[in-house]
Amino acid sequence: MKIAWVMRSRRQVAATLEGLQQLCLEGKYEEAEAGARALEEEAGRLRRRGRRLAVGWYAKTLATAVACAHGRGAQVLEELESLIAELRGMDGPERVLLLLIRTNRMTVLSEAGRHHEAEAEGLDILRDLTRLKHLTPVWRLELSVLDNLAEALCGQGRYEEAEAIARGNLPRAEGTTVAALHSGLVRSLNGQQRYDEALTEAQRFTPRWDRGQSGSLGMATAVALHGLGRRDEAEAAAREALNECGRFLHPDHPRVGEARTLLARITSDGPPAPTAEQAAR
Repeated sequence: MKIAWVMRSRRQVAATLEGLQQLCLEGKYEEAEAGARALEEEAGRLRRRGRRLAVGWYAKTLATAVACAHGRGAQVLEELESLIAELRGMDGPERVLLLLIRTNRMTVLSEAGRHHEAEAEGLDILRDLTRLKHLTPVWRLELSVLDNLAEALCGQGRYEEAEAIARGNLPRAEGTTVAALHSGLVRSLNGQQRYDEALTEAQRFTPRWDRGQSGSLGMATAVALHGLGRRDEAEAAAREALNECGRFLHPDHPRVGEARTLLARITSDGPPAPTAEQAAR
């Protein structure tokens, strides 16, 4: 998306950001990030310093958020931390913007295996959100933080806690957080070796497509099938998940490697042991 005009009003900026966010919802990450970077560049030419900074912050926040969803979070980690340093201590709308940036940083930390840091960050963000609830609606951001928190807990093997978060918040989730919390719930059940329940939950419904969650539910389904000894079905689910990751995620996304590892683990096993009923035949 090329932005060839000089921004003259807040309404124009808001409309541009809204359009870029819609591209994100449609899974057009590359176009959305390019548009956000163009907006950031255009902001640098604004005369008023306050306006130049504000538009730049919003544009850069959107660009880094898209990069994180695409799987390039590690590449923008320094940029996220720079934004956090710039916005820390500010009042007004920038307070919510700061918490959004910190939530994206939390995602990157968890994907890098820094689960304890991600957990600490998430709990701190939730405390700050509690202070803002009476001022502005923050429940969507709160759900994103809780999803990330469940992910960080799973990474530490604390599956019961992750299950409680996912199960308790899934009923009130909307949009992209539905798919994330749904996959998180299945993963937490797998972690407790409750494979029957995990498979039932995985098949209970199909959330609205979210490009950033590509392969996530398929991998969790494959783990459940493998845990139940249904190797062929598990392999098929893992291959499908890997193909989905390859189609929609950046090659650097950690989930791509995780899907390959899962498929290798499933295919390296021998055929599943026969059930008692099969052995009796």
